[in-house]
Amino acid sequence: MLVYLVSAVLASVLIVPIALRTLLPYLWMDLLYFGDLLRILVSFSSRRRRRPPFFVLDRFLEQTAAHPHKIFVAFEGESHSYAYTDLRSNKTANALRSLPGYTPGDTVALFMGNEPAFMFTWLALAKLGSPVALLNHNIRTKSLLHCFDCCKAQVLIAAAELEEAVRDVLPSLKEQDVTVLLMAKHCDTPGIQSFSDEVDEASDASLPRHLRSHITSKSPAVYIYTSGTTGLPKAAVVNQNRLLTALAVLSANGVTSNDVIYLNLPLYHTAGFIIGFIGAIETGSTIVLKRKFSASQFWDDCRTYSVTVVQYIGEVMRYLCSTPKKDNDKEHKVRLAIGNGIRAEIWREFLNRFGNIQVREFYASTEGNVGFLNYAGKIGAIGRVHFFHQMLFPFTLIQYDTEREEPIRDAKGLCVESPTGETGLLVSKITDIAPFVGYAQNEEQTERKRLRDVLKKGDLYFNSGDLMRIDKDNFIYFQDRVGDTFRWKGENVATNEVSDILTLCDCLKEANVYGVQVPGHEGRIGMAAVTVKEGAQFDGSRIYNHLVNYLPSYARPRFIRIQNVVEVTATFKQMKVKLVEESFDPGRTQHPIYILDDKEKSYIPLTAQVYSSIISGNIKL
Repeated sequence: MLVYLVSAVLASVLIVPIALRTLLPYLWMDLLYFGDLLRILVSFSSRRRRRPPFFVLDRFLEQTAAHPHKIFVAFEGESHSYAYTDLRSNKTANALRSLPGYTPGDTVALFMGNEPAFMFTWLALAKLGSPVALLNHNIRTKSLLHCFDCCKAQVLIAAAELEEAVRDVLPSLKEQDVTVLLMAKHCDTPGIQSFSDEVDEASDASLPRHLRSHITSKSPAVYIYTSGTTGLPKAAVVNQNRLLTALAVLSANGVTSNDVIYLNLPLYHTAGFIIGFIGAIETGSTIVLKRKFSASQFWDDCRTYSVTVVQYIGEVMRYLCSTPKKDNDKEHKVRLAIGNGIRAEIWREFLNRFGNIQVREFYASTEGNVGFLNYAGKIGAIGRVHFFHQMLFPFTLIQYDTEREEPIRDAKGLCVESPTGETGLLVSKITDIAPFVGYAQNEEQTERKRLRDVLKKGDLYFNSGDLMRIDKDNFIYFQDRVGDTFRWKGENVATNEVSDILTLCDCLKEANVYGVQVPGHEGRIGMAAVTVKEGAQFDGSRIYNHLVNYLPSYARPRFIRIQNVVEVTATFKQMKVKLVEESFDPGRTQHPIYILDDKEKSYIPLTAQVYSSIISGNIKL
């Protein structure tokens, strides 16, 4: 009898794990992820209770005290330790503090590319208690002024190479009595002060804490610009509380102080700033900073600096896979790639070519209140959902009418949830744990992202604007973006902004802008259906020059289609569905189609031959 009992116990010990792996294959991963969530929440709660208040800057000061001589940032052959970074930010802060046009706590706009001075300046402003607007260094004139005005900044700090862009808007800045500083040792432009020399000569003494004593968890920390469904870019408010939670992004993915992080994404973006820069402050890691992404230099840099963690967006992975194959493709120390937007086929190709790298795909938005992490490594998914996730961050997928561009509602006026396996609009409940702060100086756009009466009368959800699908194993997949925003070259493009700028051109009457897919390319490329003013002619050169002055390259429509009239719906919304379907194929329409040609500095007629070359991949866009 005892023998049978022992045999039964042994059999159970062997069978139960096998059964669990068969019936619940992701249980262990789910439990580990839940453990990470608990650890993050406990750490966050502990920091929230600290007095005086604990913010991201305090974590940087902790890391500096713990390992002052460790390299914090390596850039173009130079290395700067945590201690040097601390002292340089002190000098920057003391130099700024001495200027008559600045008072600690004033909002400051930072107009710089990827360079250590960006990090030093942000830390300096944190020490002075100033919120910082992170301006996209690609924007110019109207867009630049709009973004500056959104945050009500009193000071603009710009990189030396952006002096011309600043000069273009200087008259408006002078009218607003804005202090304009250039990170250069000398500047001849009246109204722009050189600032690098002031920093060099300033004291490196620590800043007194009382300068930032006014800051609370709800105070704005940074403004990060995001293109929404209408108009010019919006300044998403990232408060101190949200930035504090962001500290956990890299540590939740197993990144430690021993890691070297390759940061080649723009620091003005959420991914580069929050995940790369702020995340490294939490883990005490070393950052290898690049001015911009370079596919040809990527792996050589990784080998040179012994990089262990890389960031990506979908385009980065595709570009890497498109480079010529080399014998040493797998000779590197990279163990983790974290980012979003990678297609399943590129994911597989990346792993096959570059080795056993753990890819951590995630989903989040700058202003959103919900995120997902694909901790299980399921190729193609942006994350995995389960009871624990729903408990902390309630969300659902609801049915959405893409023609009417609104959620489908039932007879009671409530939204209809999408069944498992079907595509739906992601909406997440606005709660104390998952708040939605909104946009600076733009209550109208903030309200547009709020969705009421979703599952019951009176409830309030955040409208992500993204269509998702959840499969039977609870993996969630990104499907598409609704409304009037598309993504190209890693940047969000607001169609209404581009339309407004197009119609400023004196030969165009109306413009309907949308994104179209191109084989072999991530995201959607810009296209516009336009009408020409009566008595005028389409002038490709004039339109080209106009757009170059107003829009960064990624936002300029690559294709323009001439129509007699811009079609609208019964509610006077521009119709895009058919236009998107017909794309830029000259064989599907009688309307003339033009293509942007940088060599000719004009829009020239798109021929069937050029179209075929684009589709076949012989011409890259």
